[in-house]
Amino acid sequence: MSLATIELPTDPDELRAFALACQSELKVAELSVQVKALEVEKLKFQLAKLRRMQFGRSSERLSRQIEQLELRLEELETGEAEAATEVDAAAPELVIREKVKPKRQPLPDHLPRQEVTHQPSGDGACTCPDCGKGMARLGEDVTEVLDYVPGRFQVIRHVRPKYACTACDAINQAPAPAMPTPRRRATPALLAHVLVSKFLDHLPLYRQSEIYAREGVDLDRSTSADWVGQAAWLLDPVVAAIRTYVFAAEKIHGDDTTVPVLAPGLGRTATG
Repeated sequence: MSLATIELPTDPDELRAFALACQSELKVAELSVQVKALEVEKLKFQLAKLRRMQFGRSSERLSRQIEQLELRLEELETGEAEAATEVDAAAPELVIREKVKPKRQPLPDHLPRQEVTHQPSGDGACTCPDCGKGMARLGEDVTEVLDYVPGRFQVIRHVRPKYACTACDAINQAPAPAMPTPRRRATPALLAHVLVSKFLDHLPLYRQSEIYAREGVDLDRSTSADWVGQAAWLLDPVVAAIRTYVFAAEKIHGDDTTVPVLAPGLGRTATG
């Protein structure tokens, strides 16, 4: 539940106790995010070390270790993104250490573009909403997002023209289109494709990255992990509804077959 919509107690003592409890919960969540970030950096170091050892020779054992580390790193980065999104939704003003990420590259020029123009509501493009005088076009803001149509990528250009009143200082512009992941450049169709490929088709994110690279789309694994983590947070109400439905049954069947899983840093496998 969001702190912005929760009903607050009216009694001063209860309100103070509630505030202290929220503060403690947020500190725990922030610490969890930071611990995951440290573990991610540790795994990245181990992965880079294994790749240097693999360079120049063929080693099936090293290849399997690299694949296991890639999968573990993918899980951690996804969990980190989900936890950070949950903290941000509960307290947007809370500042959490930003991850150092490479500079965002522009979307590939070779992809087809579909332009969507968002005009101000009503007659806002022609008539000033403040004084009723005429409006002149001042410029426009363009946001490009990556979209996936079955079989190919495309770019959707969201164009939002700005209009300035010729008689007063009023400026009118349509609001930016809502996206499922804030400050990200992925449409719902692309998010669905990444999630289905990962969880239904069993394609790890690092392998998806290699597939997309062949189409000229540079989609780093860490970026995809952020998307998956935020999508997991968005889908949490659906998961809760399914859990309620499943647990209402008299009997639940499950598969408890064990598999060996590489335990990073231990030099041996663990039972998964």
